[in-house]
Amino acid sequence: MTEFAGLTAIVTGAASGIGAATATLLRERGARVAGLDLVAQDADLSVVCDVGNSASVDAAVATVAERFGRIDILINNAGIGAVGDVTANTDDEWHHVLNINVVGIARMSRAALPYLLASPSGAIVNTCSIAAPIGLPQRALYSASKGAVASLTLAMAADHVRQGVRVNAVVPGTADTPWVGRLLDAAEDPAAAAAALRGRQPTGRLVTAAEVAHAIAYLASPLASATTGTLLTVDGGMTGIRLPS
Repeated sequence: MTEFAGLTAIVTGAASGIGAATATLLRERGARVAGLDLVAQDADLSVVCDVGNSASVDAAVATVAERFGRIDILINNAGIGAVGDVTANTDDEWHHVLNINVVGIARMSRAALPYLLASPSGAIVNTCSIAAPIGLPQRALYSASKGAVASLTLAMAADHVRQGVRVNAVVPGTADTPWVGRLLDAAEDPAAAAAALRGRQPTGRLVTAAEVAHAIAYLASPLASATTGTLLTVDGGMTGIRLPS
């Protein structure tokens, strides 16, 4: 499939996990991909960028536009995690996570929007999480940030639908990513913790980064031109299926 031929996509958080898988898939399907992350990564254009800093974001987007002459797709994937109940995180931790996970999306979208508006295939895809619609234990701060991502996605979709820019979000279940791997490594019993994560998804396994990337590619694709304001779950049935115990 080459439906992205001639289009330029920005992928944030592109150095690993879902971001790396998405960048690879979009390139395979014909896009020119600018990968943004705190470290260099494999992309047509690798740009070091901190989505928590407006000057860094503005400079990165300007670099992409100068290199490729256009920006058609923005994948807002960069994000960080947090563990604990509502008493566990300090004010500074709350501000930091919300700054990256929520305001970071706003910064990137604000900087890229003039270019997206000029594109016949303008699209934004945000990475949300199953932690937004489902109450998960020990994820208060992270869940709050991803709930905000879900709401922001729908508001942005409403704001820009008549301007020709589609805005959607992918909602992954627990995915086999480096962040989840670090959580498991830090658990008292990593094997038991991994079994618990697999067991809470009806498929009995973690979602793969490649599976999430394919969902992102669908939402970003010009072939999905009637899809906007959609929160697409890729969660192994975690949201909609209840199996007998």
